[in-house]
Amino acid sequence: MVELGGTSIYVLHDLAQLDLRPEAAGFKVVIYGHSHVPKQESRGGVLYFNPGSAGPLRFKLPVTVGRLIVESGNVRGEITSILD
Repeated sequence: MVELGGTSIYVLHDLAQLDLRPEAAGFKVVIYGHSHVPKQESRGGVLYFNPGSAGPLRFKLPVTVGRLIVESGNVRGEITSILD
């Protein structure tokens, strides 16, 4: 668990292991990995964010990095490809 600019963020490796309801626990963001598939979506007022993988090319997945921007209580994610 991390708090940044008044925003509560829950970080875990595998989203399937999430053992709470983030919206009920007061989290605005859930960051996860495991699949290495970059993805972001909002559900129930919570941003679910997988930045992908910045390491070696895996399967046919893109090589990406993610960034969270927290401003005035709002949060958004950006996913950037670092290889063509």
